Amino acid sequence: MPAFTTRPELRGTFGVAASTHWLATAVAMATLEKGGNAFDAAAAAGFTLQVVEPHLNGPLGEAPILVWSEKNQRCDMICGQGVAPQGATIAHYRGLGLDLVPGTGLLAATVPGAFDGWMRLARDYGTLPLEDILGPAISYAENGYPLAWRIPAAINAIAPMFRSAWPTSAAVYLPNGEAPKTGQLFRNPTLGATYKRVLTDSGASGDREKRIDRARDAWYRGFVAEAIDNFCRTEKVLDSSGRRHHGLLTADDMARWQAPVEMPLTYDYHGYTVVKGGPWSQGPVLLQQLALLAGFDLNDSDPTGPDFIHTVTECAKLAYLDREAWYGDPDFVDVPMRTLLSPAYNDARRKLVGDRASIELRPGSPDGRTPYFMVGDAARSPAVGIGEPTTANLGNAFNAGVGEPTTSALGAVAGDTCHVDVIDRWGNMVSATPSGGWLQSSPVIPELGFCLGTRLQISWLDESSASSLQPGKRPRSTLSPTLAFKDGAPYMAWGTPGGDGQDQWSLQLFLHHVHHKMNLQEAIDSPMFNTAHAPSSFYPREANPGHLALEGRMPDTTKRALAGRGHRVYVGEDWTGGRLGACAREETSDGRILKAAADPRVMQGYAAGR
Repeated sequence: MPAFTTRPELRGTFGVAASTHWLATAVAMATLEKGGNAFDAAAAAGFTLQVVEPHLNGPLGEAPILVWSEKNQRCDMICGQGVAPQGATIAHYRGLGLDLVPGTGLLAATVPGAFDGWMRLARDYGTLPLEDILGPAISYAENGYPLAWRIPAAINAIAPMFRSAWPTSAAVYLPNGEAPKTGQLFRNPTLGATYKRVLTDSGASGDREKRIDRARDAWYRGFVAEAIDNFCRTEKVLDSSGRRHHGLLTADDMARWQAPVEMPLTYDYHGYTVVKGGPWSQGPVLLQQLALLAGFDLNDSDPTGPDFIHTVTECAKLAYLDREAWYGDPDFVDVPMRTLLSPAYNDARRKLVGDRASIELRPGSPDGRTPYFMVGDAARSPAVGIGEPTTANLGNAFNAGVGEPTTSALGAVAGDTCHVDVIDRWGNMVSATPSGGWLQSSPVIPELGFCLGTRLQISWLDESSASSLQPGKRPRSTLSPTLAFKDGAPYMAWGTPGGDGQDQWSLQLFLHHVHHKMNLQEAIDSPMFNTAHAPSSFYPREANPGHLALEGRMPDTTKRALAGRGHRVYVGEDWTGGRLGACAREETSDGRILKAAADPRVMQGYAAGR
């Protein structure tokens, strides 16, 4: 029997929400009960997550948001992923003696996209006034919230660097010189004051949409942009290169950008249509995996058996190497997406899946093109050997702040992202994966109470790469929310934190639901696995060919069988793969039933409904 629990899904008819923090889920439900729709609820939850999960996302991070609107009868992608500053040229970084964009500090900052992403969601799809969207976040920032255990752990890991190199962060996260304790009520009044000033600048009354636009102006053309510009020009910040650098982000970069709304990509699979963001994200890699798996019969497979895990893993390796070779911002790069999802291309690629695990890095050649990809240096030290400071555990501090860690060698989740899904009584749906601007990424800007993000570290300093650095270009983000239709009707929203692992764990939830007939909660609870075979999206960009991480709950026979097939198997703890959340709607003869489920891993995600 599969080694998963059999808890039922949560059900309701009024609305459902699932997120990576209980307070965000509670805020989403409270917003629905106030009369707001799914878009209002998701936006309020998104701003709350910035406060209560500062180690996973922040106000100057990113937020790609997939939307199904019953009114518009359309899926949209609100791309809350900002672009590279105008000064961010490959020549500039090479002139600093760098061959990779640092994983921490100011040089990795894009234009922060989360605020405009959430504001466009609230303005164009929501119904409630701005106070209802920002109010919960302001309250938790000013009055405090109890710290989940992972926040003090993150602060302790990077505390030496806060004390010696990032004093503005120490002032916020090391009150009285020490990291706060689990369960302690924690406040960030400066963050709360920033959002209160945004409300003030939006005006005391008037048209709801115009007030939201004035709030956007305050952020991108007002006091927030001015504070960012000043900090990047005047502060020289220690980063993962071991040296200090000024930032490149300017007020002009902020003013010229707004979150675009785009048509997402889709793929039809066994009666479902799966919806993902474009190739400026890694979202299409889930669709490519489905296109490969469409040629295998998975209906009778054992979800914890070696055949299923081997097949899914080998398809993931092929799809992720295509991500490395071909994905980039389609405003700058000709991404052969139609071919990558075509039957002929995937029929040919599927033949590479054999009985043995591959340790080769094998991107394809769509339309006869020659693939080009890069691999970072696994031996690179992101912390020591060049500059200050020389604290003994500085390496751990830097590693805690670098990138968007997905899994350790044993598959343990390191975090650095959030997720929220909402479906309301009318059938509107939202799936969003906010991230970036986490407290480990760069020093707090003292006037604002939070720090810049580091998403630009995904961009390569090589002109030949599809995801190369270029001014105004989006880095190829890992952030990857998902929607799905069933038999042509909007059906499900889901996703997870986890960097490169997102579109592996999200895929497994979907496969368990479709092929193994698990409900949402069973699919989440089922033992997970992932591979780090392809080059990492994050500094120092290393690959681990043949890697396969399994949760400890996997049967011993499966572990041995996979190792026998040549997989480099790493066994983690029992509950370490992903932090999934999901919502779905089901049309029955008695009416519409809404469902939700959340991940027990880390004991922080919650689902709610009524």
